[in-house]
Amino acid sequence: MKLNSKQALELLDKMKNENSINWIQHSICVGNTAGRIAKALNLDEDFAKTLGYIHDIGKGIKSEGDGVIPHAICGYNYIKSLGFGEEYAGICIKHSFLNNDIDCLANDRDETDNGDINYEFIKNYIKNEYSIYEKIINLCDLICTQKVLTVEKRLIDLFLRHGIFAKTQYHIRETMKLKQYFDNLIDKNLYSLFPEIIENL
Repeated sequence: MKLNSKQALELLDKMKNENSINWIQHSICVGNTAGRIAKALNLDEDFAKTLGYIHDIGKGIKSEGDGVIPHAICGYNYIKSLGFGEEYAGICIKHSFLNNDIDCLANDRDETDNGDINYEFIKNYIKNEYSIYEKIINLCDLICTQKVLTVEKRLIDLFLRHGIFAKTQYHIRETMKLKQYFDNLIDKNLYSLFPEIIENL
């Protein structure tokens, strides 16, 4: 079953409460930002926006524990339970892990495997090459809070809130490589698509 950006926003709207404002605004920013990058690359703008809107939807589902793995699995299972396919559900998992590596993440803990039953599932799930749309969401998640920022400012935001971990340097390196990848694809600095970044510094 197909999902579009209007339906994705309706899913977010159903989850609105006093605890969801920040992650919903972030998700909307990620979706809108992804749409602009997709448009610049002559890709499906609505599909990119849809993935961005739902990437963190697992945060609206009650789960056991906090952190990356619980919200990834909850989002994946929720989207699947609604009848939508892997091309939608998968972003709930893949958005958090760069370089197809379960240890390449922005926060959580030094060792991702702490006995979580979903660890091996996620580790294997993300092994295959990400689509261009999934890479767009990876990047947009790392340039958006509730507004668009430079990669560097967004990473500082994450470090201040979550701390520094054993794999932080690895994650920074892969983040910068991903940004350069999109600079090369559009043949100019990606930030040129977002003049508001200047105001958000």
